[in-house]
Amino acid sequence: MSTSRNATNSGNDFAERSSLYQEFLAEREEILRHKWIESEKKGKDIGFERALLDWIRKHRNSWRQTRTPSKK
Repeated sequence: MSTSRNATNSGNDFAERSSLYQEFLAEREEILRHKWIESEKKGKDIGFERALLDWIRKHRNSWRQTRTPSKK
């Protein structure tokens, strides 16, 4: 039983150290910030899905460009 628990914990550790997972968390944080800002403007909660789609359309490309070094 403890062997499978250790395997699960090491899998979670790997996921938490993964650069892809870190990027996911950073992007999620930006989406939640966008949701808060837009909800404040509207005076009501706009919901995660609407915030996600709006953020992707308006901000995702520029956000990604600022996070990654340019390839030349």
